[in-house]
Amino acid sequence: MRLFIAEKPELGRAIAEAIGNGQKDGGCIRCGNGDVVTWCFGHLLTLTDPEDHDPNAKQWSMESLPLRWPVEHKPIGDKESQIKLIQKLAGQASEIVHAGDPDDEGQLLVDEVLDYIGNNKPVRRILINDLNKKIVQKALANLRDNSEFFGLYQSALARSVSDQVYGYNLTRAYTLAGRAAGATQVLSVGRVQTPILGLVVRRDRAHESHSAHNYYDLMARFAGDGGAFTAKHRPADGAPVDDKGRVLDETYAANLVQAVKGQPATVTSANTEEKEAAAPLPYNLLNLQADASRKFGFSPDKTLKLTQSLREKHRLITYNRSDCEYLSDEQHDDAPAVLAAIAQTAPVLAKAAQSGDPAIKSRAFNSKNVSAHHAIIPTENTADLAKLSDDEGKLYLLIARAYIAQFWPKHAYRETTIDLEVSGYAFRTTSRVTTLEGWKKLYARDTDNDEVHQDDADSTDNLEWVTTSTTLTCEDATSEKKQTKPPARYTMATLLKDLARVAKYVTDPKIRQLLLAKDQEKKGEHGGIGTPATRSAIIEQLMKRGFIAEQSKKVISTELGREFHDLLPESATAPDMTALWHEQQEQIKAGQMTMQQFVDGVAEHIAQEIERIKTEGVKVTAAVGPECPTCGNGSLQRRKGKSGFFWGCSAYPDCKATFPDKRGKPDFNAKKKEAPAPSSEHLCPKCSKGLIRRAGKKKGSYWWGCSGFPACDFRAFDNKGKPEVKE
Repeated sequence: MRLFIAEKPELGRAIAEAIGNGQKDGGCIRCGNGDVVTWCFGHLLTLTDPEDHDPNAKQWSMESLPLRWPVEHKPIGDKESQIKLIQKLAGQASEIVHAGDPDDEGQLLVDEVLDYIGNNKPVRRILINDLNKKIVQKALANLRDNSEFFGLYQSALARSVSDQVYGYNLTRAYTLAGRAAGATQVLSVGRVQTPILGLVVRRDRAHESHSAHNYYDLMARFAGDGGAFTAKHRPADGAPVDDKGRVLDETYAANLVQAVKGQPATVTSANTEEKEAAAPLPYNLLNLQADASRKFGFSPDKTLKLTQSLREKHRLITYNRSDCEYLSDEQHDDAPAVLAAIAQTAPVLAKAAQSGDPAIKSRAFNSKNVSAHHAIIPTENTADLAKLSDDEGKLYLLIARAYIAQFWPKHAYRETTIDLEVSGYAFRTTSRVTTLEGWKKLYARDTDNDEVHQDDADSTDNLEWVTTSTTLTCEDATSEKKQTKPPARYTMATLLKDLARVAKYVTDPKIRQLLLAKDQEKKGEHGGIGTPATRSAIIEQLMKRGFIAEQSKKVISTELGREFHDLLPESATAPDMTALWHEQQEQIKAGQMTMQQFVDGVAEHIAQEIERIKTEGVKVTAAVGPECPTCGNGSLQRRKGKSGFFWGCSAYPDCKATFPDKRGKPDFNAKKKEAPAPSSEHLCPKCSKGLIRRAGKKKGSYWWGCSGFPACDFRAFDNKGKPEVKE
């Protein structure tokens, strides 16, 4: 019997279907040929913590740092039963087939389970990045020996262990040093978390330190027998311009205006081309999070959770943590069924889906560009959109529209580019005339969508009447004085986009190239940090720690975030560490370095940094909260509750004082809600104390409870403002 261990249940079901005649049996499927398919639910195991090996490690102390502990795993709380099932089935098997996702994390996820259960059976490897039955059957016919992927497993394990050791030690070191200086907050450090903070801090400072300078926007209006149009000046070499080609000199601008007004113009070139624009690719998680933030104000974490529900609860979309925007060639055959499912699920898109042509094969269908996963698209399952939450529905419609667009014609247009010369000065204009709206009709209302509108032309006038022999006169010219703008502060959408391409901000050519090399096989990533599965949680953590905040749709660094950033070495706040680790991980894959050598090197760096912290200490005035006005003993700390941030006393539970959060500071002037007074008319039938009418969870609903709670737990329904008390 072969035992297939898939990374996720849906992959397990796809493998069982490809083998054939499967019967569900608890946490596995028994196939007609005797094979058994079981699965993980993502990671079933987590690395042990230092206190699992030494109970004293629970007590944070600078003397105990740096911490080192054995590389071992333990079951994640609610997943132990599945591990036991896998162990039992592995004992009955003659051969194991590792069916983790075809990437380093997928290799790690199943290999760590096999090591944990002490497997000694031979292990084969199957590589599947698409649940299409034909693709799975093809993969089943091409099993490989799992030993070929040992280096990949060790590389992923090295990163996982080093991330934990790095985060545990430096977070404790900075937090303890901060406490010695009077700080009350946790000062967390992470290989990905801290460079994200660095991105936000540097962007804020670039925005604030920007020194504006004037430039001149030079336009001219040209007229001829066929009509009139405007064109923009194109400065020649040697003209007084900045690095973006903008004219800086006022005298130059004034002279140009005077020189060209009323003068004849020569058309040096006039070209019209037939062009097409392909539809935007289907979503990966990052682009979906960015669009959901731009359109609906959703946080990355909220989008991740909503897509998890769409996938697991409603089964309406495919794998939601994908970093890929492409689909396999085989998935093109599924188009009629998927389009029909969209039409049935979302009536608002029914006409668009029915208008799609399943015969159209867009650039999205390219198996060579599919990585460990394919793009996020709707499944063939259907549901009643009205029964989804409003937010789930919004995301489903976004995902569905992007899929439908793949089956609409390309947007077609004629583009005319005209170059002119007048009095020695050059001008150019570009116009577009739409010949077929195509997929753009689906995005007509998406006016702030950069991917759709970033290449729009200067005008939509038809300028095909202009030729090199056309007689034109410069009727007028203008010089508009403008000021350069600072780099825009991050929004959640632009921050997410930058996390996939941080290499562009790296000045060291070696580091930049290493980051780019890391993502060379990922079409949606261009030298990024973090993964689609982790970025949202890391941003959420930075906000929870009070290092960054979102104000008026801008993501900004807080005073604490900046102060902490400045305490840290550049190696922590830049993406260099991810790049250098990647270089060494490649050596592990090639057998040129061991996992332990990698971890030992990271530990040595940590030990040096901790020694520096012990010697120099830290100054974190922003982390010292204001004194609690209620007790005078504790300090106020910013915390996150169910309804957002608030400030609570560090002396809790002795002091239970809380204050609302107002722009990152405690609001001492906020009016406190007065507790409703007990009724003198309606008394509790159990203890005779007054009943209190309270608001229910649903808007406009009420219920009655005893004012003697918790000693008396009597409750009653509300009936037109009175409690329903049975005689």
